[in-house]
Amino acid sequence: MKNQRKCPRLVCAVPVEGQAAGVFDQTQTVDFSRGGLGFVSQQPIPLNHKIAVELDLEEQGNPVFVIGRVKWVRPEPVGGYRVGMEFESILRGSKSRIDQYFRDRV
Repeated sequence: MKNQRKCPRLVCAVPVEGQAAGVFDQTQTVDFSRGGLGFVSQQPIPLNHKIAVELDLEEQGNPVFVIGRVKWVRPEPVGGYRVGMEFESILRGSKSRIDQYFRDRV
């Protein structure tokens, strides 16, 4: 698969909080960039599916709330599905907070 990433990504291996037995149960993020998020899910997620995500960028700060769209899904050799999601809009917080987070780390 050709790498089409527009932004550098940071490793971000954290569990996703979701409803028990829901589509995001046992989901874990893999990486994170200014423009999107990668995660592994036990269930396939439909392409173009919109997902609301709350990003805790700072321990003491308010989270940034974004809407993302699933851009690609592929099966993983060990089970589950690797999913790439692109941020579409920011509902709460600001893009500048995400940009600052990456300026401080990349």
